[in-house]
Amino acid sequence: MALQAAGRHSLVDTVVDALRGQLTAGEWPVGSRIPTEHALAEQLQVGRNTVREAVRVLVHAGMLRSRQGEGTFVVSAADPGDILRGVRRAGIRDVLELRIALEAEAARLAALRHRPDDLERMRAALDAQAELADASGQPGSGSLELYADHDIAFHKAVVDAAHNTALTATYGWFSSSVREALVSALDDQAMPKIVHGDHRAVLDAIAAGDPDAAERATRDLLEKPKRAVEALLGEPPAAAARRA
Repeated sequence: MALQAAGRHSLVDTVVDALRGQLTAGEWPVGSRIPTEHALAEQLQVGRNTVREAVRVLVHAGMLRSRQGEGTFVVSAADPGDILRGVRRAGIRDVLELRIALEAEAARLAALRHRPDDLERMRAALDAQAELADASGQPGSGSLELYADHDIAFHKAVVDAAHNTALTATYGWFSSSVREALVSALDDQAMPKIVHGDHRAVLDAIAAGDPDAAERATRDLLEKPKRAVEALLGEPPAAAARRA
């Protein structure tokens, strides 16, 4: 099985993926010794140094363990990275559920109480975020953190436009968790990406003074990633509804 990659670093990543796939498939049972570097290099048709680097990655990941003079043994067939991503997604789901509760009501109140400067803050945040987007509408290379900051700025502007001191204070305290969850979601290829049209729909409904449309647009915006998280966690809609 020959592996092709653009460069050395990419080739190591490719070998890591190949070995991880064999481990998770149970090709080498937990406790067993994996083939030698020489055997793996021949099997994958890559250099022994590449195999050595890939094995080192999987040792650090907790899937393999090297024993001096004995070889490398399988510690776990489950990728800890997948487990950690699952935990992180569960945390994102919790944040999204609270966001829906807070932001849907905030948008409703904002439609009734907003001032011109509130709308300007929302537009400025969305415009600044759009400037960081690439041709596909997603954050360009190296701009993910700032992209998330502009998204948070938009949602804080919506909450502030409700002109409810308690709501603003609560969301201000909560916003660090919102940002952390958003950055994780943006960096997770399995999560849906931000759709600027959904944000514009919230802004337009607030600007039109339509509280029902503002609440509905906010729920629609946040339900999309929540459903995606539930699907990734293997939670069917009915179970999600019962848990909620």
